[in-house]
Order: sequence, then structure tokens, then C-alpha cells
Amino acid sequence: MQLSLNILVTFSILILLGLSFSLIFRGAKFFDIGQALTLTLASYSTYLFSIQLDTSFLIAVPISIFFGICLMLLVNQYIYNPLQKRKVENWQMLIASLGVYVVLQNTISLIWGDNTLSFRTWPVKEGHQVLGAYITDVQIITVISCGFLVGLGCFFLEKTSIGNKIKAVSSNPGLAAIMGISKEKAVIWSSVLGSGLAACAGILIAADTDMTPTMGFNWLLFGVVSMIIGGMGKLRYLILGALLLATAQHLSAYYLDSKWINATAYIIHNAFLYFRPYGFSGQPLKKAEI
Repeated sequence: MQLSLNILVTFSILILLGLSFSLIFRGAKFFDIGQALTLTLASYSTYLFSIQLDTSFLIAVPISIFFGICLMLLVNQYIYNPLQKRKVENWQMLIASLGVYVVLQNTISLIWGDNTLSFRTWPVKEGHQVLGAYITDVQIITVISCGFLVGLGCFFLEKTSIGNKIKAVSSNPGLAAIMGISKEKAVIWSSVLGSGLAACAGILIAADTDMTPTMGFNWLLFGVVSMIIGGMGKLRYLILGALLLATAQHLSAYYLDSKWINATAYIIHNAFLYFRPYGFSGQPLKKAEI
């Protein structure tokens, strides 16, 4: 039961990160590694406002999410957009995003240091017992919050005009432009939504396991693996991908060693790329209707 609860918490984070990266990839069309800084910056911003500036935690959280979104919008405006206008290749954009990550991650290290920090001011209590296992208040909040945010993100993407425009630009930018849909606005909206979800995930992770300047990188890659093995399709495939990854990671940690958590993710990722490159969906992303 304890193993099942641990899988549930990790699964909740992974599906949120997978949806976040899926939204960003739809607009940017390349793997934006710099997005990992959204997780980290949101966590450290919460620490700055709630601990160092002694602001209410309920005020610090939305401000930190706003900061994370603003950071990625600035990076898009002044780094990614000029490069894309020069028609650089996707692999070159990937290298540029890696450079953004390295610079900003070292900036955070310079300001706050490399030690583990925490913004938890509430008393440490024993978790709630469920059939002999334990789950903490923070983990319960994480599961509920991730479920709500994933549902909200999917509703926005599927049921709103902005969401339909994002999908249209993602699947056929040429036809979308003919129909008067602005690619720039669609990219901005996908970045805002994806960065907002990633910032929320970063704060939830830090509330449970504290924070370090490098925390965002592994979690973002886990989210990317969830998205890839699920396939760029419907939510149910992303759920399968996140569930498979979370289960495999915790089983490997339980039966082998916790050092196998990262290796397990990449083994599954490579296996899917070789045997099932389109993930659980089994087919390429379909063209979206305008």
C-alpha cells in the first residue's frame, strides 16, 4: 500500500509535467530544456517571498507562478523568437534552450547557493494512515491539485477558442495563417499555459521534498518521457505513460536501489522509441480542425 501511494503521488506530478511540456511543444516545436527553470524559479521565488521577505504563503505562491511565466515569455521574446526568425534547425533551438538552462540555473546557484532549501514553515506531523501506509498533507494536496490542474488544462485546450487555435497552429501553421490565426499569439498562449502548470508542479515538488538549483532538470525530463511514451494524442495516453513511468521507477527503487530511478526512465524511453515510436497512441498526431 505504501508503494501504491508513492506511485500515486509521483504519477500526479508526472502527468502534470507531461501536459505542461506537451502544451509548450505544440507551440515551440522543439524540446525546450530551459523550461526546467520554470519549476526551479517558482520554488525559489516562493522561498524568497514567504521566508526571506516574510510574505504570506498564499500570496507568495501566485506571485511565484507569475514570475515563472514571465521568465519564459522573456526567453521566448528575446532568445527563441529571433533564432526562429533566422530559420535555425530544431536541434539548434534545443542547444540554445540548454544554454538558457545552464545560465539561469547557475544564476540561481549564485544567488541562493547550492544547499538544499525549504519554504516549509508548518509543523512536521505524522502522515495519515491508509491501510497501514502513510501519506502526508502535502502529498494529499499534491494529488488533488495535480488532478484539478490537469483537468483545467485539458478543458482549456479542448473547449476554448484559444485551445483550438493552439492545436491548429501546432498541426498546420500554414493553413492556420491563411485562416487568420496568429502563430505568435498561439505560441505565447501555449507558453503561458505550459509554464504556469510547470511552475505549479515545481512548488508542489519543493513543498514535499525541498529544493535545489538542479531540481527542475530531472523532473522535466521525466515529464518529457511521460509525454513521449504516451504519445502526442489524447489525455488517456498521457495518463498511461505517466502511470507506467511512475510504477516502473518505484518498483525499481523498491526491488533494486533508488539509484535506478533515473536509469529506469531512460530505459523505458529508449525501448518505446525503438519498438513503439508513436507511444501508446500508436499513431502520429492528427491534424487539428480549425
